Amino acid sequence: MARPDPLGVPRLALLPAGLAALLLAAPVLAMLLRLDLSDLPALLTSATAVDALLLSLRTAASSTVLCLVLGVPLALALARVRAFDNLVVRTLVLLPLVLPPVVAGIALLSFFGRQGLLGAHLDAAGIRVAFSTVAVVLAQTFVSLPFLVVSLDGALRAVGGRHEPVAATLGASPWFVLRRVTLPLVRPALVSGTVLAFARALGEFGATLTFAGSLQGVTRTLPLEIYLARESDPDAAVALSVLLVLVAAVAMALARPDLRR
Repeated sequence: MARPDPLGVPRLALLPAGLAALLLAAPVLAMLLRLDLSDLPALLTSATAVDALLLSLRTAASSTVLCLVLGVPLALALARVRAFDNLVVRTLVLLPLVLPPVVAGIALLSFFGRQGLLGAHLDAAGIRVAFSTVAVVLAQTFVSLPFLVVSLDGALRAVGGRHEPVAATLGASPWFVLRRVTLPLVRPALVSGTVLAFARALGEFGATLTFAGSLQGVTRTLPLEIYLARESDPDAAVALSVLLVLVAAVAMALARPDLRR
């Protein structure tokens, strides 16, 4: 048996840990080394790049807010309400994590498209969802919501349900208990889940392309712009890819102080 080091990590585990870190870091480093700094300002300030970046930030922020509005109650129900804690509900929550992005887009079209289950009624009322900015937000929410729910559900189960009844016996309302007791207890998980949801939404590609299309300024997010640039201008694709990595890295770095609290 391998002898553990003073930190409790077996020395034998350090080799695969290093290989894992190398596997994650090396491709990003290789992309950075391909970057031509002399052409970078022109590539990143082009009209298409700016439009794609701003659209990505707007839609990712909107989908993250939607994830919070829907995901926090869902995580609470999964952790606290027996009727929600079953295989069917959990499978539905986790399904977007394993669905191929194109399948997710087809599923969204089947529901929100002009001939979809709900989309047909919306279209009859003059409301078109597919191939619009709203479709981008819905696609991003569909794929990123499980990240928030799973993170928060695990934290809620870890802290248990012993604190809320005590606050309730002291006369606190359910909303007060949620704001001042439950959510502060799981704040690190809430912050990390929110950041993961934002990062996943920012990088969403397949479901967005299938469900929302690629219209500049309307549905062409930064990942879609990178895909199109890869065919015609590889240097621009690399520059935009680095930009996307930097935006996601900044979001995670800003969340770290909250995670330590």
